[in-house]
Amino acid sequence: PLPPYITHKLQDKNRYQTVYAKYEGSAAAPTAGLHFTKELLKQIEDMGVNIARVTLHVGLGTFRPVKVENVLEHYNVTETAAKMINDTKKNGGRIIAVGTTSTRTLESVADENGIIHPGCGNTEIFIYPGYKFKAIDCLITNFHLPESTLLMLVSALAGKEHIMAAYEEAV
Repeated sequence: PLPPYITHKLQDKNRYQTVYAKYEGSAAAPTAGLHFTKELLKQIEDMGVNIARVTLHVGLGTFRPVKVENVLEHYNVTETAAKMINDTKKNGGRIIAVGTTSTRTLESVADENGIIHPGCGNTEIFIYPGYKFKAIDCLITNFHLPESTLLMLVSALAGKEHIMAAYEEAV
């Protein structure tokens, strides 16, 4: 399902999935990634940006209000993606995650030194203000519902006051 803050239906059913999706299996649309087109991704790559792709299968709990701290989601980070991310960091580049699920995935597979390790599994990471990010530097995301784990995650990265000011401005 699309999150409730997206009030219109997508005209093109193929756009329910990102243009870069490889596998089916997610229970929710990857909303941050829906903004990307093949043309935009090519422009980004032409600028010299490396794009590391990971597989994310989002669970139904993603858009629900927080009731428990354990939200399971399935991920797969390949050796190729891990190497690309690690090389980018080593060369002074920034890691920009597209979406909160990608963020949780990368933070789950990063060690204390920020090194990304390939692997697959479920993440139980709960990111809220006070969390020290190890993997990502920036995040492209959407607006999130009050009391959601997603709002807590973006507040942890950008600061609650900054996020709340952005929401007030948007309203």
